[in-house]
Amino acid sequence: MKQIFTIFQKELKDTLRDRRTLMTMIVIPVLVFPVILTVFVNVSERFQKEAMDKTMHIGYVAHEDNLVLESLKLLPDSLTKIKLIEVSDAKVLSTLIQEDSLQAGLTFDGDFQAKVSGEQTAKMEVLVNATKIGNKDRVKSYLELISEALKQERLQRLNILQEQITPIDVTYTNTASDKETIGKLAGGILPYLFIAFGFLGCMYPAIDLFTGEKERGTIETLLTTPVERWKILLGKMIVVVLSGLLAASLALFGLFVSIEILDLIKDPQLLEIVRSILSVKFLFMLYLLLIPMTIFFAGLMIPIAVYAKTFKEAQSIITPLNFVVILPAMIGFFPGIELNVATAAIPIVNVVLATKELIAGTLDFGLLAISFSVMLILAAISVFISFKQFDKETNVVL
Repeated sequence: MKQIFTIFQKELKDTLRDRRTLMTMIVIPVLVFPVILTVFVNVSERFQKEAMDKTMHIGYVAHEDNLVLESLKLLPDSLTKIKLIEVSDAKVLSTLIQEDSLQAGLTFDGDFQAKVSGEQTAKMEVLVNATKIGNKDRVKSYLELISEALKQERLQRLNILQEQITPIDVTYTNTASDKETIGKLAGGILPYLFIAFGFLGCMYPAIDLFTGEKERGTIETLLTTPVERWKILLGKMIVVVLSGLLAASLALFGLFVSIEILDLIKDPQLLEIVRSILSVKFLFMLYLLLIPMTIFFAGLMIPIAVYAKTFKEAQSIITPLNFVVILPAMIGFFPGIELNVATAAIPIVNVVLATKELIAGTLDFGLLAISFSVMLILAAISVFISFKQFDKETNVVL
């Protein structure tokens, strides 16, 4: 055990001297959440402000003035900024909207005003460019406001109460808690980032401690010491695993900094939910899944790093593995995919889905046990393969 710890200390010092490793293991994970949240919050606020301040140019094709156009003109400036522009025909209207000269267009049936006045249903068409986010919702809110006012006016004129034409009043209630809703809908982001940084955190130390030592010619010296080869492998592997866990942990620390220090989450209710999620129990369960997964990552990389002749060769082989790992992690973003016996047996997917359930507070401990066991078995297999590769003389000596 003393020999393993000595090798571990030596490799850890070498790893911490490498700037490239420090960047992927410490600097980037710490900054990722503050940077992402800062950019997201600032961009969202800027777009909202621009949308509120921007005058909306609405074109229309009408045979005569009607109540809708008159009502749009009368909307208060405090509610909206609208400029109505008359256009000759629908084709020109469509072209102007496509060019973004207009943000929306209105066309009316020839007898639109007559039908409105005659207590009938009049038809109009709203033209928008769906690629321009927000325009449809904005004009829809104006027209709904006008439609409701005209409806109430008609009911009053006909001496009809709203209750007389509304036989059923339907209310939709969400039975899931806010925490569960966030966990199910957005909980895939957190494990996705942990997996990505866990993988990156393992990659450079794995390459440097095996392929790098072969290139530097120091691996031969290490192998001549009176230490069994499996102990050398284990000492190096512990450093690789700790590097991956450190990168994932610092990403979590970056999230904590964003919430508690930078105060980037403004909504008090959302802030309270996020704080309740990041509990001691959550962290314990999370690391229960992260540790075997990180060992599995290390076990994938080390045989490649042992086999490769140069740092560049090892990097070119291991880097594409990142996509193999990230693609299953993206399963967490897909709606309708839940943790069950089948998905709990799929590597990486089980970690993502289990973490989502953990965030939502709906984790089944039986499924957690299956997920943990699967990752543990894969970790053991990957360690065994690493030992077999490291034990071959042709792989460790150039």
